[in-house]
Amino acid sequence: MAKARTGARPSMADVGRLANVSTQTVSRYFTGVGYVRAETRERITAAIAELGYVPNQSARALRTSRTNSVGVLTMGAFVYGSSGVLTGLGFAAREADVTLTIAALNLDFEAKNWEAEARRALAHFKSVQVDGVVVSTPLPGVGKLLADWDQSTPLITVSELPSSDEGSAGTHSHAAGWEATRHLIGLGHRDILHVAGPSTRNEARERERGYRDAMQGAGLDPQVLDVAKDWSSDAGYQAGKAADPGTFTAVFASNDEIALGFMSAMEKRGLRAPLDFSIVGVDDMPAAAYFSPPLTTMRLDFQALGMATFKMLHHQILTGEPAQHYVVEPELVIRDSTSRLDRLPGVRR
Repeated sequence: MAKARTGARPSMADVGRLANVSTQTVSRYFTGVGYVRAETRERITAAIAELGYVPNQSARALRTSRTNSVGVLTMGAFVYGSSGVLTGLGFAAREADVTLTIAALNLDFEAKNWEAEARRALAHFKSVQVDGVVVSTPLPGVGKLLADWDQSTPLITVSELPSSDEGSAGTHSHAAGWEATRHLIGLGHRDILHVAGPSTRNEARERERGYRDAMQGAGLDPQVLDVAKDWSSDAGYQAGKAADPGTFTAVFASNDEIALGFMSAMEKRGLRAPLDFSIVGVDDMPAAAYFSPPLTTMRLDFQALGMATFKMLHHQILTGEPAQHYVVEPELVIRDSTSRLDRLPGVRR
């Protein structure tokens, strides 16, 4: 087969001649626009290596042609937040005609020994040559997991506590905890209980931190009930059974499901929101508006987070420009589960 002219910089046409394909086929190999058979890709790859060809736009384009697929590694149980992120990723991917390959690590409360399984999933994404990767995790330690990540494959982290602002996205759980608690303080409450989420999850830690900051900023003593092993209504119910009603007039629950379980346990004990206590959740899951009473909550738009994450990644895939940090801010949604302290019967002042 013909080779490049002696002393001349090899061209795309030279690659095509050596691989016995057209220049247009070589172009499709680099751009990912159009189909190139696996056998043909191998011949082109060998020709590139033999000639030392580098396309003008950048050496990065030497990576195999785009597959129009993105890998998604999601960790933890499928709860309202994680399912919302995946839904948003799916919407945006379909709009861009990109296929998502999803690896799900459903981890228990202790979340031990997850790193090896996560690395296997990431290695699989590399082997099938996805164009980019999303890692969505509620666990600390993502920085260590991705410390040796090959930057030739774009990656976005969805995490409350990313290792870097560049190439990351998340909700603002600290702000959710702070604003929810400030709402209750603004209603006159001083004895405010926080029913915490699972302590091994970043979101739960950040919401508790926001609660503590708001309480301490108002000169109030935090009360944290830390019994939840997951984000379920059952966890909230168990917390409601363990709580001492004589120590609080208001509750900040770490999510809506926990709030639901807590209210159910309180009702069985003869106490009902907002007559006997006020309560605020986090998420604004669709059912929250139909709780009894309808739940005041901090809305977090997880679908918007998923859509924004995909668009950040896709832009980086197409342009090579690093993505910056993206945050979904919480929004207070006031419903009937909260009321002013002075409206509670026999209230402690």
